[in-house]
Amino acid sequence: MIYVVIGFLWLSICLYVILGGADFGAGIVELFTKKKNRSKTQTLMYESIAPIWEANHMWLIIAIVILFVGFPEIYTTLSTYLHIPLVLMLVGIIARGTAFTFRHYDAVKDDWQKVYTQIFYFSSLLTPFFLGLIAAATVSHSINPDAKGFLDLYVFSWLNWFGVTVGLFTVSICAYLASIFSLRETTDRLELGLMIKKSKQTMIFVVITGILVFLAAYLSDIPLLMWVFSKPLGIMATSFATICLLLILKAMHTRKLLPVRALAGFQVILILVAATYQHNPNIILFANGQHLSLLEHVAAPKTISALGWALMLGSLFILPFLFYLMASFSKLRK
Repeated sequence: MIYVVIGFLWLSICLYVILGGADFGAGIVELFTKKKNRSKTQTLMYESIAPIWEANHMWLIIAIVILFVGFPEIYTTLSTYLHIPLVLMLVGIIARGTAFTFRHYDAVKDDWQKVYTQIFYFSSLLTPFFLGLIAAATVSHSINPDAKGFLDLYVFSWLNWFGVTVGLFTVSICAYLASIFSLRETTDRLELGLMIKKSKQTMIFVVITGILVFLAAYLSDIPLLMWVFSKPLGIMATSFATICLLLILKAMHTRKLLPVRALAGFQVILILVAATYQHNPNIILFANGQHLSLLEHVAAPKTISALGWALMLGSLFILPFLFYLMASFSKLRK
């Protein structure tokens, strides 16, 4: 049953990065759009995230519950050493959702709309940035449980050059997903041309920030190159991600956009696989050489069994209604 629980944890993380990433990316793309095109971009972004923005944080909640119930030592370690970026990320999620709601549904249109818009923009930018910082801290050997000072324990465990570059890479991935997801929401050639241009720009940003991640890893003595390219699985994942990118470019060139969302989502999964498969199931790597493992640091067998059954039975109720939600929004747009 432990593998069922780990499978649901992995699935929830992947879906949150893809769907939540596209959600955050909508604000990022709009922020970096010229003012003359912002109104059109806002409409396209709204149409693309409408089916998922109400439900995408469900995947984050599921991941947190799985860690809390099934892996309490891992949950405690994350919430202790990384409590600052975790709190900032959660504040960003709340601020963004609140600003989005008032921005679109406030009965009174006044200068507060500008305030809501700015909160929406910058919380969309900073929330995935802190998510990237958290992810980087778990694998960069920067968490040092033997440290004495506050800064070494709770700040420098996540605030470093590798974490910053992974944060920027996460931001670029979110913007990329949002721009790709919006392609199928366009209604005329001008809109399509605008979003194709945005998609290509975010692709370049992904490549640049990805290079910066490898550079920061090298300078920080983090064996990221070895993790990704030393075994066939990493090479295959990277190769298929590159092929997906080429297929997306071809789809944009031929204007046959049906597969672009699936290809972009598959790309993100491949990136996660390439970056994590070498040290799995070790989910946290400490500075003193120790680690926390999803197979070793688990709750009691009865707890894992109950959690596994709850996840399987719960998915029978959650997934059909999620698909129904997406289908309902699709019908409304037609």
